[in-house]
Amino acid sequence: VVSTEIAGPGFINLRLDAAAWRRCLADILATGTAYGSSTLGAGEPVNVEFVSANPTGPMHIGHARGAVFGDVLAALLEKAGYAVAREYYINDAGEQVNVLSRSAYLRYREALGEDIGEIPSGLYPGDYLCPVGKALAEEYGDRWLGSPEEEWMPELRAFTIDRMMDMVRADLAAFGIRHDVFTSERKLVEEGKVDAALKTLSDRGLIYKGVLEPPKGKQPDDWEPREQTLFRATDFGDEVDRPLVKSDGSWTYFASDIAYHLDKFQRGAKALIDVWGADHGGYVRRMKAATDAISNGQAALDVKICQIVKLMDNGEPIKMSKRAGTFVTLRDLIDEVGAGVVRFIMLTRSNDAPLDFDLAKVTEQSRDNPVFYVQYAHARCHSVARMAAGAFPDLEGADGRGADLSLLADETELSLIRLLAQWPRTVEAAAIAHEPHRIAYYLHDVAAAFHGLWTKGKEQVDLRVVIDDNRALTEARLALVTGVKTVIASGLELMGVTPVEELRDG
Repeated sequence: VVSTEIAGPGFINLRLDAAAWRRCLADILATGTAYGSSTLGAGEPVNVEFVSANPTGPMHIGHARGAVFGDVLAALLEKAGYAVAREYYINDAGEQVNVLSRSAYLRYREALGEDIGEIPSGLYPGDYLCPVGKALAEEYGDRWLGSPEEEWMPELRAFTIDRMMDMVRADLAAFGIRHDVFTSERKLVEEGKVDAALKTLSDRGLIYKGVLEPPKGKQPDDWEPREQTLFRATDFGDEVDRPLVKSDGSWTYFASDIAYHLDKFQRGAKALIDVWGADHGGYVRRMKAATDAISNGQAALDVKICQIVKLMDNGEPIKMSKRAGTFVTLRDLIDEVGAGVVRFIMLTRSNDAPLDFDLAKVTEQSRDNPVFYVQYAHARCHSVARMAAGAFPDLEGADGRGADLSLLADETELSLIRLLAQWPRTVEAAAIAHEPHRIAYYLHDVAAAFHGLWTKGKEQVDLRVVIDDNRALTEARLALVTGVKTVIASGLELMGVTPVEELRDG
């Protein structure tokens, strides 16, 4: 510390000697891309559940944002020292999977030579079910033709869900997304875990028979009072108590979700994170209330809502995919621009803000494209290293650890080092806040600072990295470039994006 000063009530400025910042650069060079890793989490278990799309079709762009958010948040928490389980909840119970099964049965009949005509309203029309129908025909032959639904539904439903989940896993793998655990809603029900969870709540007086007030905005003649089985959600901060049983006597989705969150808690995670789509915002308070209740206050649930993504090309909305029937598939998007570009762009806005994804803009080579801007900085670092090796062949492959860093004395250089030194704190702060978009913002700042230093070197010859008659200074500045390259690579790897060493036109 070279000076201290009072900076208003409650604030003191401490100014560090430049040597302190140079030591930070030395740490980066010694640690490599592991720089920024932390023991903050102390191995605390965290369950991150994300994607969890109904297995009724291919992954689409609406799933992409939550997939990237969840995967990068999990990676961020791991880098900060938490023990993370990535989880996918398979919604394989309820009417939607029955509709899927009926749609697959139609394709099964088609595969056996029937003319099925137009797909009836209410069934899934996408061509993606044609391979499922063929697989059913190969597996069962004409066994189910003409059979009543109650005979073929259980076996065909299980077969179809397995095939759809194979498709989902393949789509996620192409996107660089992995899950450690896949939990089946149907299995939870069949194993009696829903009954057990609700018995736990009932034994504690948190379930009762009652009649809810009319929904807000409804006139009395639009609504009939009905006695229902209710969870005392208002005891835990929700605005109304919540039904657990449908009019037909079956459990509500909410009842299954209570059992599911208890299951996650019982597997050892007190910190639970759910990543949901924009259409589930109204479900957050009741799920937090239920998690608090079922864990007896020991588990904390953080729900992250990912707002919608608008897919465009030069400002025009993208046409829907004929193959999918109603939406643009994730595979189409990856094939168009690459998984790395999609992943980066999905983190350029906070998850709670809408995102415009313009195919033309995300592939253009300009500073307005954040993916290009950051990757260009990383590629430029490699280019500078090649230039230094051209001037001083013995510097080829140098990692900077032997350089005399005291030669880095210009304020622009020291400012860049100070920014690089913020990487560990950035990781920890983003992990604590559950905000992976901070990584994209930080990398953009590093790229901007490095590009700024490069531009300044064009204007002031003495600030260039490669000084032909000064090997020691060139080596020191090459060490700084290596530090920039290392931190950018660390951030990109955290985001699941492969750092590039060279950018080509087009």
